[in-house]
Amino acid sequence: MRGIALLGLVVALAASLPAAAQSPDAFWRGKQVRFILGAAPGQDYDTWARLLARHWPRHIPGNPTLVIENMPGAGHIIATNYLYNKAPRDGSAIGMVTRNIPNAAVMHISGVMYDPQKFGWIGSPEKVNRGCFAMAGAAVQRAEDLFSKELIVGGTGAGSSVSETPMLLKNLLGMRFKLVEGYVKPQDAVLAMERGELEGICFTVQSLEQARPGWIAAGKVRVLFTLEHERVPMTKAPVIFDFVTDEAQRKVLDFYSSSIEMGRPILAPPDVPPERLAALRRSFDQTMADPEFRAEAASLKLEIGAETGEALQKIVAQAMAMPQDVVARAQSMTQGEFRSP
Repeated sequence: MRGIALLGLVVALAASLPAAAQSPDAFWRGKQVRFILGAAPGQDYDTWARLLARHWPRHIPGNPTLVIENMPGAGHIIATNYLYNKAPRDGSAIGMVTRNIPNAAVMHISGVMYDPQKFGWIGSPEKVNRGCFAMAGAAVQRAEDLFSKELIVGGTGAGSSVSETPMLLKNLLGMRFKLVEGYVKPQDAVLAMERGELEGICFTVQSLEQARPGWIAAGKVRVLFTLEHERVPMTKAPVIFDFVTDEAQRKVLDFYSSSIEMGRPILAPPDVPPERLAALRRSFDQTMADPEFRAEAASLKLEIGAETGEALQKIVAQAMAMPQDVVARAQSMTQGEFRSP
């Protein structure tokens, strides 16, 4: 009886400990962790988040449940602001947001109320390749055509690369994009392309492949260019750096393209206890190597290209250290009305 009483006392004391003093296992056991998502249901971010929610808890100490909460709007800025300013800072809330979040802060995009360096970056499950695409029937069929012919593309609002990419390239290089805003998510713009309402989109190669498998291989859509320095083998398309004419243009594109390295970043609010952030990072890394996770990702045609939280933290620090003259030019080229280059 004394042993039972002592055990009960130990359990009661553990339960009464302040949350900050609990071990990761004790803190998360039996809990739900809110997984705030800056994208709407049906987007590729949503697909990744729900896949992670099915497998990641096996590796998190205490095996909590991950509950997805979609919080779309303002190019993921609404969700990011929530994670920074309102979400609990104890490890009971994490999020997945667009790779553009650090650059949005550096460029002082309207509505940004966060410091990217204060987040606890956990990792990314995928490395992406961003490009611009045109339907096979459009007047524009090669990147070179954009200097003499107009391409009507869809946008998803300020702060999103879907809108910022064509705006930047028109203002910086003189490419003749006509941007039509108002699409909630990129997949809506892809559907508009299918209906003949739009002629193209600037999007990631992986997202387009997921939204419309086989379009690229069948030639239904043309990859005009990608935004990396090196060519992407699966596209056989040129890179945007082939079209720069001076070093100033190159520096702006270097800055803008740096966000691609973030992939699909997962982050924790500021001030999460270090041992819990470390546990989230290592459990994420373990999930990326989990055979069951990898098998389901393959069945969904998702390609794993994982990045660690520590690597993301370095990318964010580099973005925040970008020379202000380059940032200012990138900012002026991606906001407001189109301007002549």
